[in-house]
Amino acid sequence: MSVDKVVARAADAIADIARGSSLGVGGFGLCGVPGVLIDALLARGTGELRVVSNNCGVDDGGLGLLLRRGLISRMTSSYVGENKEFARQYLSGELEVELVPQGTLAERLRAGGSGIPAFYTPAGVGTPIADGGLAWRYGADGSVAVASPPRETRTFDGREYLLEEAIRTDFALVRAAVGDRQGNLRFHASARNFNPLVAMAGRVTVAEVEELVEPGELGPDEIHLPGVFVQRVVPVRAGDPAAGKRVERRTVRARQEGTVGHGSDT
Repeated sequence: MSVDKVVARAADAIADIARGSSLGVGGFGLCGVPGVLIDALLARGTGELRVVSNNCGVDDGGLGLLLRRGLISRMTSSYVGENKEFARQYLSGELEVELVPQGTLAERLRAGGSGIPAFYTPAGVGTPIADGGLAWRYGADGSVAVASPPRETRTFDGREYLLEEAIRTDFALVRAAVGDRQGNLRFHASARNFNPLVAMAGRVTVAEVEELVEPGELGPDEIHLPGVFVQRVVPVRAGDPAAGKRVERRTVRARQEGTVGHGSDT
């Protein structure tokens, strides 16, 4: 029996995300960000969200839209990036932030989706990550109000490792290039960096898809994430402003007059 997981409206797909929910969000920079689902969550105004994502978008895009509205209370991420509001809220004590090495964050999500409660890693050994005391939240006076705890360490084959716990979230929002009605997904290029891992770690995963196909149209080798990890599929409507793809920072060199061919801007 075929299971159709398609939800026509993004607003309906995220309607049960409650205040204070933990939320995994896919994307890398502004690549592969589920903008339609974020826009629906912004319109709903659900606050006190505890978000896990590689980064927090930019000031006027991606997760930065939720942050600017004060809807995020805690971020677990590996990169502050171009978001000045992220830094401002963290340093002023408005936002709790757990910064995690990028590879460790990816593995914590993968472990959560694979049923592995924790794992040992050499990343962070001999640093404040292992020792604890990193500022997760500042007080209004600049003091450390919430500090990271010390990690359990253990030696394997003469090398020290520290224990990292897996991440599971109440919900996960991801974006895929192609998805079928059963939730099987294919991602494009760098959008594959964190989206599959975030989807695995979510107890309820909602995927917005740029192209919706019928079951069987995606070949087995084309599927990057099987539908068992996805509960809802939202087709992206053509022309939806929230579905646009932005460049985080566009850098071009100055045009050189009279140059053509390889290496030129013409």
